[in-house]
Formats: sequence, structure tokens, C-alpha cells
Amino acid sequence: MDMEERVAMLEFQVELLFNNTSIDRLFFETKVTREQYNAILNLMDSFRTKIENGEDTHHYAFENAIYQIVPERNGDYHFCEMIAKFFAENGQWDEVFTVLYGDMPKYRGIAK
Repeated sequence: MDMEERVAMLEFQVELLFNNTSIDRLFFETKVTREQYNAILNLMDSFRTKIENGEDTHHYAFENAIYQIVPERNGDYHFCEMIAKFFAENGQWDEVFTVLYGDMPKYRGIAK
């Protein structure tokens, strides 16, 4: 990582710390880059659109897409679940969390 990339990463991490939401803390702790962050936002929008269009969606597809974006977290399904859960807790893409994870016993009563 060159100096310019390092400065950009540090600036992004400061933004995440300043926002101080659960999703921002997760991204800070896992060293998600701004590019990865933006790709995750696009993925969340994509899954929302699929849900709105009545397309079949499954958490496996979501998790595999996250692994493509953040290969360092490959196989860490908890990371993927937390992304969807924390966004939902912040009132963002709550339908994505509900559809992908809401039927799991550990999330019953949490998902809308």
C-alpha cells in the first residue's frame, strides 16, 4: 500500500469512527476499505431490488457476494449476517435482513 492509499484508508477509518454506528464499527474493526464499503452498499441495493421484484433470494448468494467484495472475510458467515443485521438496526435495508435471515431461529422476534 503506497502513501496515498494509506492516507485514503486512514481518512475512511476516521469517518467510520466519527459515525460510530454498529455497522461503521464493524467495518472499522474488519478494515473494510471505502471501495469495499461502496460495493457493499451497491449489493444491499441490489438485494433490495431483487426482493421488491419478487426474485428468489437466499443468504448463501448474499454471503458469496460479500466474500467476492471482501475476500479477506471468505467463509465468515457471521460477518455477512452482521452486515445485514446492523444495517437493519440502523433502519437501512431492513427488508434484506428480514428476507435473508429472519426465518433463522436465532433471529426470530428480531426480524420484522
